[in-house]
Amino acid sequence: MEDVNKLKPSFLSSDESLAVHAGERLGREIVTNSIRTPAVSTTTYFYKNSSELIDSKPTLIDATDIAGLQAIVNNHGVSMFFTESPTNPFLRCVDIKLVSEICHKRGTLVCIDGTIATPLNQKALALGADLVIQSATKYIGGHNDVLAGCISGSMKLVSEIRIMHNLLGGTLSPTMHLRVKQQNSTALRMAHVLEAHPKNPRHPEHHIAKRKMTDFGGLVTFETTIKFIDSLKIPYIATSFGGCESFVDQPAARNWDVPRDERLKYGLKDNLVRFSFGVEDFDDLKADILQALDTIPTKTSLYSHQNGVVSDKN
Repeated sequence: MEDVNKLKPSFLSSDESLAVHAGERLGREIVTNSIRTPAVSTTTYFYKNSSELIDSKPTLIDATDIAGLQAIVNNHGVSMFFTESPTNPFLRCVDIKLVSEICHKRGTLVCIDGTIATPLNQKALALGADLVIQSATKYIGGHNDVLAGCISGSMKLVSEIRIMHNLLGGTLSPTMHLRVKQQNSTALRMAHVLEAHPKNPRHPEHHIAKRKMTDFGGLVTFETTIKFIDSLKIPYIATSFGGCESFVDQPAARNWDVPRDERLKYGLKDNLVRFSFGVEDFDDLKADILQALDTIPTKTSLYSHQNGVVSDKN
């Protein structure tokens, strides 16, 4: 992240002083706005109809399908490419630098939802993205008590979005750097513990995650049994993530309206578990997870990854 470091004022030794402003900066002309619906507000201003927006949901385009993206951008008048990176819940990683180069050649804006990575772990603007949005309900808010979001980008772009922002909320004042450091560490250590289980492959975008992120976040996703969730003592069962308390949920349970065959087509198995680590003591969380795993038959395989770094022991 050498390019990012060049942009920081010389008296700042880390990104923590910037991160507490709830967004991402790239020089003095980059601004951050607090807004309750950043995804809706952002896209509303930059495309006239749905055909001009590329969404990275699997039903439209796989965010990691570079050839497919290139073909669409080259053959259609696309105003914006919008994707999460890492994605939720599979934690797939997009080569933001390459995607930005492809899109900008055709005048297509790139908007990255960096909620899972947070501004501490990923600098999408420095990698070439035009806009970065964050659900501040998650890691930035951090205490599961707000509904908020933020948008970071150039003054020109954010000013266009700001038109409807005047009455939509104030800027958050988080303790994000304190929380996210602990969550990064716990998730990585726990991912390495889970890696010891058999049939646990390397994350497919491991190399991209190492290149584009300074750390790897507090989410670990793995396949196990529902009995595992029921046996846990510490985490709450909830659909949110990024808070001080650990959360666990079953993504398929939030998509029962989608036929099972359709869910399986995109890898959304019934036994997929998403674990959001809070700031509890690592040894307590480890003991809780291991005792829950002990309730699972030994023939059950475990698949896990933490934003592409499970197999990285260096």
